[in-house]
Amino acid sequence: MPKRSIPAVTAGAALVCLAAFGPTPGSAASAPAQPSPAGSSRFVPGSCPKPPEPIEALSDARCGFLEVPENRSRPGGRTIKLAVAVIQAVTPAKPAQAPVVFMAGGPGADTFDDIPFLVDSGLNKDRELIIMAQRGNLYDQPNLACPEVDRFNAQAVGLGYDAQEAEQVFLKAVKDCRDRLTADGTDLSAYNTTENAADFADLRKALDIPQWNVYGYSYGSNLALTYLRLHPEGIRAFAIDSITPPQVVTLPWTWGSTAEGIDNIFEACAAQPACKDRYPDLPRTLTEQVRKLEAQPLTLDVPPPNGGKPVKVVLDGGALLNLIVAFNPRPKDLPAALEELSDGNPERFAKARAAGSVQKVGEFAHGLTNSVVCSEWAPGYSEADVLKAGRKTYPGWPDTVLAQVPQLPFQYPACGIWNVPDRASVQRVATVSSVPALVISGTFDVKTGASWAKDVARNLSGSTAIQVPGIGHWVVPQSPCAQSVLASFFAHPTAPDTSCVDGLEPEPFTIIPN
Repeated sequence: MPKRSIPAVTAGAALVCLAAFGPTPGSAASAPAQPSPAGSSRFVPGSCPKPPEPIEALSDARCGFLEVPENRSRPGGRTIKLAVAVIQAVTPAKPAQAPVVFMAGGPGADTFDDIPFLVDSGLNKDRELIIMAQRGNLYDQPNLACPEVDRFNAQAVGLGYDAQEAEQVFLKAVKDCRDRLTADGTDLSAYNTTENAADFADLRKALDIPQWNVYGYSYGSNLALTYLRLHPEGIRAFAIDSITPPQVVTLPWTWGSTAEGIDNIFEACAAQPACKDRYPDLPRTLTEQVRKLEAQPLTLDVPPPNGGKPVKVVLDGGALLNLIVAFNPRPKDLPAALEELSDGNPERFAKARAAGSVQKVGEFAHGLTNSVVCSEWAPGYSEADVLKAGRKTYPGWPDTVLAQVPQLPFQYPACGIWNVPDRASVQRVATVSSVPALVISGTFDVKTGASWAKDVARNLSGSTAIQVPGIGHWVVPQSPCAQSVLASFFAHPTAPDTSCVDGLEPEPFTIIPN
């Protein structure tokens, strides 16, 4: 298992001094991008990043930048730099020939921060592991961080989740970030999944790799499917985890995905006699608490989980739901936390809310998030469609909760500010392929519901699909069985050993005394 806990960061909320790799956190300044010869891409060796919390695997990695055109549709435009690390195999004497290239979640999450999870999961046990920060991420030039949004997220814990003040402060932060990035000459329309996929295609060629294996999770699965569709050459085997299918991901879609994961958690509790007896009607409890807190929010002074001075937190219905979606508390503790809340003890949720007051300012590329979401996920639908989908999923819940996309509040007005072109028609396309594929889902995933993987697997004729019971978002680092299946798949792509999945059950839920 990973030495670090799986972060609860998401696309919508967050969700390092490096001399050779660009800006320090809290500053979006970076080395200016250079003019690009038409269509040119090249790898330039360089120093590895030096994160604040050292990453052991980088100590002997080969690093550098992939230089690519910022916008491939504009020949002669400027070049941007994407940070790359090639991590050697644990058994370097005779490593497997085809390396693994990783595509991270987000969009906007720090890819390099995922390295310890990947190493602890065995991704580089017998083959090289290639890491590249998606365009605009930390250590890239330019870095599309929005410290303004990070500071809002820290402040937001003391505001109502859907409050007018929260919306005003958030939209100002989005505008300030956009104005600053565009003033530096950044073409926000170029930070999209099509360009991301082309970057990885160029990386394989620049590193002179005949074949490699692909592994992506969450948004990285969306990117990987796009990459497989547009650049299938050189892909030996293809694995995706916690699936966001390009053809169906829209903002209203998130409601059904969220409800599926929560329902699976509640159903798993009902299947365990001790959990069922102690928490007999969790759906009703959740609805009651969402309605109660939205009508009468709690305002509390709570210290963050890792210590420090108490901070003001507002716990309302929207905040409650979004903490659950962010896996805070973890699924095994969720029934206990809801029961405590219904008994007048909000401590678990309040501390989880207080955790948001501590932000890693400047590490999450909210600019990439907004460019992808606003060009690919938002078009064709409206705030009214989000509310309609919410009402269908949770009839009887307050409209003030249902009007906001889980994890992406105020996204439609934010997209009005971000103002990037509609790319829905080119991105919402199913990937059809016969490349050997492994599709991994967790039944407790409340961000990317497990059932959505079925449509993806149906279009991948050489695919094997597994569902791991009791695991939430990003399955492999949390499941030794999934790690074993993934290793077997990369060794034998057409015949992976999935036997460990048979008989798996969710771990026992936390039972608090009556």
